[in-house]
Amino acid sequence: MEDWKRFLEDDEGSVKRIKKRGRMLVDALIVADDGHIGKSDDRSLEQLANTASLPGIVGEAWGMADFHQGYGFPIGGVVATDVDEEGVISPGGVGFDINCGVRLCSVGLSIDDIGPLMRKKSGSGSKEFGNRLKGRVPSGETGKGGLRLSQLELEEILVEGAKAAADLGLGHHDDLNCLEMNGQLESEAGSVSEIAKRRGVAALGSIGRGNHFLEIQVIDEVFDEDAAKSFGLEEDQLTAMIHTGSRGLGYQVCSEHVKSFEGKYKRTDGGWHAEEWDIGIEDIQLASAPFFSRDGQSYFEAMKAAGNYAFANRSAVTQQLRNALKDHMGYEVDLEVVYDVCHNIARIEEHEVHGSSCTCCVHRKGATRAFGGDSPDLSGRFEGIGQPVLVPGDMGTSSYVLAGPKRGTNRAFGSSCHGAGRSLSRGDARRNIDGNAVKKELAEKGIAIYETSERCLSEEAPEAYKDIDEVIRLTGEAGLARPVARLRPLIVIKG
Repeated sequence: MEDWKRFLEDDEGSVKRIKKRGRMLVDALIVADDGHIGKSDDRSLEQLANTASLPGIVGEAWGMADFHQGYGFPIGGVVATDVDEEGVISPGGVGFDINCGVRLCSVGLSIDDIGPLMRKKSGSGSKEFGNRLKGRVPSGETGKGGLRLSQLELEEILVEGAKAAADLGLGHHDDLNCLEMNGQLESEAGSVSEIAKRRGVAALGSIGRGNHFLEIQVIDEVFDEDAAKSFGLEEDQLTAMIHTGSRGLGYQVCSEHVKSFEGKYKRTDGGWHAEEWDIGIEDIQLASAPFFSRDGQSYFEAMKAAGNYAFANRSAVTQQLRNALKDHMGYEVDLEVVYDVCHNIARIEEHEVHGSSCTCCVHRKGATRAFGGDSPDLSGRFEGIGQPVLVPGDMGTSSYVLAGPKRGTNRAFGSSCHGAGRSLSRGDARRNIDGNAVKKELAEKGIAIYETSERCLSEEAPEAYKDIDEVIRLTGEAGLARPVARLRPLIVIKG
């Protein structure tokens, strides 16, 4: 295996560059410094270099500060292809959990009000808020336990996303203006297989397992007062962060198209080749199709439908949170959506690349859109501020709210990091970290964890992740996004 670290050169602002070599068509850029890059012993650099050879790629292949090994593409990878110049779309460049994303809500309570949330209420059958919330929002591996939908309701969600959820009473219509792309991607329900639909019919309103969560947090520091005010955030305010995606439905969509795409390729000397399209790739996990081909469009349409399911899923979890707060506090608690961002998605966007306009298929896998404050894709409330960027930490460390540039587009196709990023694989974490010890340590820090399994505690322990503060520092120094506020976890619901 090639040691790609030896090809790294310093670029500007905490960015490293691998100049194109071999079959690479463009350079690769990584948001990192010497100390950060040395912590990764996986294949992520090789994977990033492989993406730089995709047909139609433009600009550079990017690895965000939280990047690590994934399926084909590294998680934290950003790649754009020119769809008018035979650029491709790749399911591996989106990931199996389509539109895995994060929603941040402001809660109309302050840190002084946290006592009633952490204690049992008086009366028979009462319980503390964490257990109440755990009972309301299913988590874990099961694809059931959520809100059961009729076939018609499911198809409406696949077409209209968060709007359809709001129509069903699983969210507020006022929330839609605070969601990326208003919580809806133009799609058709028929683009999703019946097997995928069956996996989605009883999972809406659930968070799944792994790094997905629902957290009650407190804002413990504000770095940019103007942006925080625009986002409706202030110190000592409680917030709720929801991290989940399209569940088994999205996984099925990705699996089906990965299998179909990979079946088009045959092994050749040094790579893989699809005779039907006469294109080559370095790794079979990068299996791609020309964007406007029948296969490319089939995947793109199904991906958008699964993305709509994810938007609706986060809306349903938000509504369950509203209901749980009302039941526990005895009155309606004001809860407003600050923003909702996608992490795993491919979008058609217009970008200027090396001085020329390009209609790009931008793959963001474990990366967040971070548009400037003058972008027509943003509502007027972010004018001169920049798009909110939501970056969760691990369950024992803070999360961050960032903002995209005040104007213009950053050099990574308007993208930023999406989390802390793993430093240990889940297998290594299970073998080396005691889950019970993790829970005890977090309790001593004042963090209440409600999890489904001890395995989850080991896999998702803080020691299994990179330093979120370093990820944020590097992202800011690279000029991709700037810190707005830091959020400390208080109650964590995990799978």
